[in-house]
Amino acid sequence: MDFEEAADALYAVPAADFIATRNELAKRLKADGDAAGSTRLKTLRKPTVAAWITNLVARKAPDELDDLLALGDEFREATADLDGDRLRELTPKRHQLLDTLAKEAARLAAEDGQKISADVGQKLRETLDAALVDPAAGDAVREGRLSSALRHVGFGVVDENGEPSNVTPLTDERRQAARDRRKTQQAETDAAQETAAAAREQEERDAAERAKARQAFEDAVAAAQEAEAKVEDLDTQLDTAREALSEAQGLVHRLGADLDEARRTAREAQKESREARKRYNRL
Repeated sequence: MDFEEAADALYAVPAADFIATRNELAKRLKADGDAAGSTRLKTLRKPTVAAWITNLVARKAPDELDDLLALGDEFREATADLDGDRLRELTPKRHQLLDTLAKEAARLAAEDGQKISADVGQKLRETLDAALVDPAAGDAVREGRLSSALRHVGFGVVDENGEPSNVTPLTDERRQAARDRRKTQQAETDAAQETAAAAREQEERDAAERAKARQAFEDAVAAAQEAEAKVEDLDTQLDTAREALSEAQGLVHRLGADLDEARRTAREAQKESREARKRYNRL
């Protein structure tokens, strides 16, 4: 084991085991003939809670952390180009990535039995934001050997004690992989938004068609009701006409009978008149 391996192993242990582990690893380095490495390892400081959780993120969520650092590269490029539109586009992504990493950090810490207080949570978020803003801070966070939380103060980055941090460059390959992942995620997000928009448009069209069909149905029902009312009115008029016709036919029948009776009476009167004239003539 060399110093780098020992340092990585040291900052991977729970904070409560840091001192004992450091002493044990220092002895191993010295026994292996690396006295300088042993001495150097003994100078490494125990991480604060915020630093320990940040180191945990670097070890267990490296891809998400690389995404954050790659976004920092884009911020710096946009700033150098004075590209305000690009900066406004990147800002919500910055907040989103910070929120995602903070939640992931809380989950990972809980798995190791470490609760995150409000103060630690704030320091963790400041450290992640400093990693995005400042390349050196980003490299220090990515290395996973922080002993103190970081904070960007405008002119640079300081830790909780105002001391400088160790740095390990992030390879171009990892930066490009992070950028590629972000492009893929953006493409997936755009595709999902397009699909959702198309679904909303189709839903609106379907709703319009349903409304049109419903209106046509209501119009048809109204027309049927109107036609039914007209039929009922015509039935009523027909019944009235039939009653009037029946009354008229009865009247005609009665008048016909009266006419026949009048004609019979007239014939009898004429007959009596002829007989009376005959009797008169005989006299």
